[in-house]
Amino acid sequence: MSSQSKFTRGLKCRECGGSYDHGPTHVCELCFGPLEVDYDYDAIKRVMTRELIQSRPPTMWRYAELLPVNEVPADASPVGFTPLINAKRLASKLGVRQVWVKNDAVCYPTLSFKDRVVAIALVKALDFGFETFACASTGNLANAVAAAAASAGLPAYVFIPHDLEQHKVLGTLIYGATVVGIRGTYDEVNRLCAEIGDKYKFGFANINLRPYYAEGSKTLAFEAAEQLGWRTPDHVVAPMAGGSLINKVRKAWKEMQMIGLLEQDCTTKIHGAQAQGCAPIVEAVRAGRELIKPVKQPNTIARSLAIGNPADGFYAVQTINSTGGYAAAPNDDEIISAMRLLAETEGIFTETAGGVTLGATIKLIEEGRIGSDDSVLLCITGQGLKTMDPLVDVLPKPQVIAPKLSEFDAIAKEQ
Repeated sequence: MSSQSKFTRGLKCRECGGSYDHGPTHVCELCFGPLEVDYDYDAIKRVMTRELIQSRPPTMWRYAELLPVNEVPADASPVGFTPLINAKRLASKLGVRQVWVKNDAVCYPTLSFKDRVVAIALVKALDFGFETFACASTGNLANAVAAAAASAGLPAYVFIPHDLEQHKVLGTLIYGATVVGIRGTYDEVNRLCAEIGDKYKFGFANINLRPYYAEGSKTLAFEAAEQLGWRTPDHVVAPMAGGSLINKVRKAWKEMQMIGLLEQDCTTKIHGAQAQGCAPIVEAVRAGRELIKPVKQPNTIARSLAIGNPADGFYAVQTINSTGGYAAAPNDDEIISAMRLLAETEGIFTETAGGVTLGATIKLIEEGRIGSDDSVLLCITGQGLKTMDPLVDVLPKPQVIAPKLSEFDAIAKEQ
């Protein structure tokens, strides 16, 4: 497969605009700015219509022209097109007109939105001739890379902080990946992986393949707009780790507007969510700064978001500010409370990152940033079965009785 796509021109620097051919690189040689895919939107606009999109299978690949692939592989994994839930009970609890939940907790195959970005990264890894697939991860990416490598028959190396949640570690090991725990923070893991990528011919999903990998996040927003009738909500709240997701949500809706897919101009306010124990982007937004002050020792149950020096933090702040959004950081107790609220009102079991998203939403409503007459889209990005440890000592224990109706009668009377 050729690395060139008829709808892309190559890569370009987000800072200086320098142009590059397609390849496994992610940093500009001139100014060290991040590289991103350069699309030919005029060509895309001539062919991409709602009718064409809706004629295709319900997966993320239905938006192929706006993804950095030459063609959709015949055996492409059916990733994406996850449910958009009209969360009426949750909306009532929160006191807002409309709440939509984009539920990537059921994304195929590893139950997080990282399956989207990895699907693109795998295509490009094969495209560029890599024979080993790899990543630095705080959990969900590890699962997704290991599963994708297994499906493609590639060996995988996954590098994680050594104290990651065991359910996520097991969810990586099961696919046969070589998992390496690093005694250090995610930022230290990431730095080591950059060195490994320079020495070994590994296709690192979120390092040398990052410009392509990041484009997969757009599909969550493409789908949500389509599912909303080619419209966008008043507000969207998304979790922030490296900061890429909210940037790509904004980019996706700008692209849809540019090529004429949306019913109306996108005026959505984009809000970011981080946990209080590691909130460098939130802190910058609330302090009125664009520059990020790194958090050296993250301390939160939301480990998947615990990136102290977020690669896209600067751009995340710009996205939030330019759309009139804001940011909030719930503490661990508020995260658990939000996880329970989502489960009890809508039957959705989210991981701790989803608790951060809903917890931040509650704060934004309380602060008047999201109004009672507004609609809000919550990005739920991972499955609760992956992060059960924080709930063990919080949830009530089952009541145990003898197999006698009289003993159940006593329980029933208490309800």
